[in-house]
Amino acid sequence: MDFSSTSLRVLRQVAESGSFSAAASQLGYTQSAVSRQAAGLERSAGAVLFERRFDGVQLTPAGLNLLRHARTILDSVAAAERELTGSAVPTELVRLGMFPSAGAVILPGVLTRLATATPHITVTTREGTTPGLLRALRAGSIDIAVLTSRPPHRPSDGESPRLHVEPVEDTELLVGASSTGLFAGRSAVHVDELVDAPWIAAPSPSAEPLLGVWPGLPGRPRTVHTTRDWLTKLQLVAGGFGVTTVPSRMSTVLPPGVSLLRVDGVPPEVRRILMARLPGRPAPGIAAVTRAIASAP
Repeated sequence: MDFSSTSLRVLRQVAESGSFSAAASQLGYTQSAVSRQAAGLERSAGAVLFERRFDGVQLTPAGLNLLRHARTILDSVAAAERELTGSAVPTELVRLGMFPSAGAVILPGVLTRLATATPHITVTTREGTTPGLLRALRAGSIDIAVLTSRPPHRPSDGESPRLHVEPVEDTELLVGASSTGLFAGRSAVHVDELVDAPWIAAPSPSAEPLLGVWPGLPGRPRTVHTTRDWLTKLQLVAGGFGVTTVPSRMSTVLPPGVSLLRVDGVPPEVRRILMARLPGRPAPGIAAVTRAIASAP
């Protein structure tokens, strides 16, 4: 078998991105180039590595087996490049992926605790949706994923081997509204009052839902502004331009002019924050970062 580092990078990126086109975009290749690399990799392996589906691409069991070795090979190549170029640093690198709002409420405290207790650990971070972070974890692009789940809180992505998953905490969803707007002075709103409300939401493709409109809201919601950026969403709320769903965990970082309201008439919407990593004994740096996250106040 003859595998180049380029073809192994394509394998890893397809596993992370979930499609040839998305992998091509991330790698800076054309889609046809990625398809050729994938086909060549399958010829070299003598096995089908990619399951081509109508909704994207998944790795077959043989592909997942090769990916496990590819992660080790590519990490070794990257370490060799750093040593040869003199850019290697005497620190342990841990790559952390987090869902969007976690960066505001969890990450600063985690990095502060790590800087004090384990200054030899360097943490890099990236943001993503829960499905995207799970793919990145499987692909070896990150070491730890901080995720959210909704009831019944399925602990993994259903792939094999099962991920090591630990709960961090539960957080309730609330509605963020202008402190001087329609719901001023109130601590709660009935779900029926939200049916015709103007919503500020994140883009929500069916495969990777993002926070925005109240879950299960009757009828078709009236979305007036769409953005992934939390600062934009909350500033629009403060200005009275709409309402949005907000995890209660974010109450400490809200800008002036935003109030959080409980939603009556429906059961509470609770989201669980989880940490996930690949199975097996974690490296010391990964273990230290997971401890820092678990001890978040």
